[in-house]
This record gives sequence, C-alpha cells and structure tokens, in this order.
Amino acid sequence: MIPFKKFLPGIAWFFFVLTLICLPGDDLPKPGNWMQEIYFDKWIHAGLFGVLVFLFLRAIGLSALQVVEKNKLFYKVVLSAIVWGFTTEIIQKYFIPGRSFDLTDWAADIFGILVAFTFCRRIYRRNLINSYEENMPE
Repeated sequence: MIPFKKFLPGIAWFFFVLTLICLPGDDLPKPGNWMQEIYFDKWIHAGLFGVLVFLFLRAIGLSALQVVEKNKLFYKVVLSAIVWGFTTEIIQKYFIPGRSFDLTDWAADIFGILVAFTFCRRIYRRNLINSYEENMPE
C-alpha cells in the first residue's frame, strides 16, 4: 500500500491544472505572434500533463510494490490522465466562457503524458535493476 501523502504533490498539481482550465478565455494572456509560431500553448499543455503524470508515477515508482503491480498502476495513471485531458476539453467547451474544445490540445496533453511515462519507466526500471544487482550474492 502506498501512503496517501506520497500522492499529495500529484493531487495538488491536479487541482492547479483544474484551476487553469477553468479560467475564462478573456482572463488568459494573449500570445504574441512568435508564441503562436512555436505553438506555445501546446507546449504548456504537454508540460502540465507531463508533470501531472510524473508526480503520480513517482509516488508509485518509489513504492515497495512489486514490479508487476507498479506497471499496472503506471498504465492506469496514464489512461486516467488521457481521459482527464479529454474531459478538460469538454469542460472548456461547455462550461468555461471564451474557451473551446481543441483536439490538438488533447494531443499535446497525450504527448506530455507519454513523455512522462517513458521517462518514469526508464528511471524506475534502471533503479530496479541496480537494486537487484546490489542485492545479488557474489
């Protein structure tokens, strides 16, 4: 069992993201031309969702769970985050003035999620191999 407090950073970030997606469109700063050219808003989406997934996967990765259980939870977090990204777009379309549904925002969310997932899988797999090798009898 993973202590609840290990998930507090991820939960706090979740509510931070929720707050940002609930801001009316008129309250958001207008991006300059150069920001539009580099798709700055998409990078923001990728970063927000990448950090979200990283914080939850970190709590799981550092836990004492068996590798199979960690992998199952990793996939559940990723799937949940993808669904949450889609849900945020629906919330923006129907409930937030001046905001809209944008599939490319959701694609950016998924990109950030997959980057965080790949990063965490590599880090925690490496840690598992290192701890296994350290505990092997000579």
